[in-house]
Amino acid sequence: MRWSTSRVALSLVLSLLLVPSFSHLDNDKVYAEQVTVSGHELEDGVTRPIYSYLDAIKETVFIQSELDSDENGEPDRIAIDIMRPKETEEGLKVPVIMEASPYYEKLGRGNESQVKDPDGSGTNEMFPLFYDNYFVPRGYAVVLLDMVGTNNSDGCPTTGGFEETESVKVVIEWLNGKGKAFDKDGNEVSADWSAGKVGMVGKSYDGTLANAVAATGVEGLETIVPIGAISSWYYYYRYEGIPFYRNGPSGLASRVTNSKRVRQCAPIHERIRVAADDETGNYNEFWDERNYYKDTGNVKASVFMIHGLNDYNVKANHFSKWWEALAENDIPRKLWLTQTGHVDPFDFRRAEWVQTLHRWFDYWLLDIENGIMDEPILDLETGPGEWETHSSWPAENSTFVRVRLAPGNESLPGTLKTGPVNGEAVQTFTDNPDQTDKQMVQNEFTVKEDRLIFLSPELQEDVRLSGVPEIDIRTVVDKENTNLTALIVDYGTDVRVDHQSSDEGIRTLSNRTCWGESSPTDSACYLETELTTIESPYEIVTHGWLSAKNRKSLEHPVFLEPGKNHRIKWETLPEDYVFKKGHRIGIVIAGSNKGRLLTDPNRAAFHVHLGKSLVELPIVGGRKALENALGETTPTTATEILSLVESLKEDGEIQNEEEARALTTHMAAVELYEKKGLGDKVAKHMNGFMLLLDQQQNNGLISNKGYYMLKEEAESLIESMP
Repeated sequence: MRWSTSRVALSLVLSLLLVPSFSHLDNDKVYAEQVTVSGHELEDGVTRPIYSYLDAIKETVFIQSELDSDENGEPDRIAIDIMRPKETEEGLKVPVIMEASPYYEKLGRGNESQVKDPDGSGTNEMFPLFYDNYFVPRGYAVVLLDMVGTNNSDGCPTTGGFEETESVKVVIEWLNGKGKAFDKDGNEVSADWSAGKVGMVGKSYDGTLANAVAATGVEGLETIVPIGAISSWYYYYRYEGIPFYRNGPSGLASRVTNSKRVRQCAPIHERIRVAADDETGNYNEFWDERNYYKDTGNVKASVFMIHGLNDYNVKANHFSKWWEALAENDIPRKLWLTQTGHVDPFDFRRAEWVQTLHRWFDYWLLDIENGIMDEPILDLETGPGEWETHSSWPAENSTFVRVRLAPGNESLPGTLKTGPVNGEAVQTFTDNPDQTDKQMVQNEFTVKEDRLIFLSPELQEDVRLSGVPEIDIRTVVDKENTNLTALIVDYGTDVRVDHQSSDEGIRTLSNRTCWGESSPTDSACYLETELTTIESPYEIVTHGWLSAKNRKSLEHPVFLEPGKNHRIKWETLPEDYVFKKGHRIGIVIAGSNKGRLLTDPNRAAFHVHLGKSLVELPIVGGRKALENALGETTPTTATEILSLVESLKEDGEIQNEEEARALTTHMAAVELYEKKGLGDKVAKHMNGFMLLLDQQQNNGLISNKGYYMLKEEAESLIESMP
């Protein structure tokens, strides 16, 4: 397993040292290019096609598992279709690119919905997608795996359960010399042609299977490339206690089951329906089994992740939770974030995608030094077709800024302030279960009974948000439970990716481009696409939802006490977005969100305390950058920092009461000296506060979020001193 760019010595048939001029590499770095590397020839730093696609070996193999997912008393066999260079019959060892999927019989893969047996003849003459056409001639094997219970595999699907993960794991183990497999005639076969290195790729459910098996730590899985993939099935079917719709897992299991076994698997599907517990929306053992990011400590494979920031099928929190966990475990990784919805990079950035994927697999499966791991970790689409590279996600200098919800003025129904809000202002609204998010954000200058809206002034500079915003309100509610919605909106006319269209930001054209070699039954040529845009007066940048009963725990609901003041805090979906000069930032608070989730019919009434309610926005450049964009500067006070310490302690960002007390003691003294106008003493105690902060961070006693928020506020207070 590779954890750095140090290399294991390669077995060379012939090597020649060259000084290649790759446009994608730093000019001051020189890489050695091997003309032939263990049966693979390089050209311009990547493997070139030297093996015949027409002569490639195609075979269907059934791997024996210990599963009995359909409970028929027989072990399930997992079907795979293999394509490999014919030279593998003569001793050539090749790595494997594998896509596991439940969709090879029906629904299909890719923009053209390709299936393995398009004419229903019983012969799998088609290998969906371009991976076989492109990579087999370059010395790879391509394996397409029918997930348990689907197409030619035995058993019943379980929508993210152990059985599905195990059905992929046993195939990887067989490709590494473990277990048994048989051909269609019952003859035992081995993968003696396999080099023992497997890379998985796939969009949506296919990428989810890659995430799932990577979380087992199976040996031989070197890398995964999940595209718009699920990292926790709970968050695919619900958000913080609210289901998106009913009967999700059971319904999907039924749809992907082999057409001939749907009735046989019906009892399994019914058990799934009951275990999912749509009635409460809570997290339970069923969902915990289907949470992969909690097991990131097992991951040994590198990860190249692609996700749409506007993907409302597999929402963006799937990438952010997985990404954060990978970072905590120091897993080698790379990320593309696009403004489209649930779209494959082959359809929004085709040439760059094929080139990058090629280099990624060459590096991780063939040990070819091509510089890909020396490049920026993030490719980010900032506008339609406009891409930038960055060294991290979220941005390294992104800091949470507390922005308070403040009363309105003569032109705005509500305002936003970085400083304190005077008085005890309250605004009210009533949940409207028939209200859509579009209705929530329209008529932004109008007071409405079923939403609150808070607007910034027109921005004087661009400001970039990068990370996961959080909503933090103090409110009195007249019901024991209710839904909550928060929307962050960019108000300002602009041309944006049309991700809300049926094709989620792309249009399919009539011309084709070819990526690899073709055969009479399997073309390498695919319909081209183009990005679609729309000029719109606003953009809903991100959403966040919560069932109030789950504000403290997804597993153990805590109902509201009607009439009592409650603090309710929740996250929105992750985002990376630039609010442009002249636009306004809008924050909308409402109840149920019709069309996105199941609504709550109880029409709860909210009394929201302004000033004490706020949003935490991860702003690149922190408070200074936001205040420069807002055109206002509000000096931080010791009282504000004391309030922040209390909130961070309550949120668990400060490890224990003792550490919080130490920070509070310093700031209480500063508050006293500040009121007395004793600037020298304020400065002395603030320096001590900064040293204490550094000490707590170095000892792991405060989270990075808490540290940087307090540090920025402290620096603001120091700078405001005369």
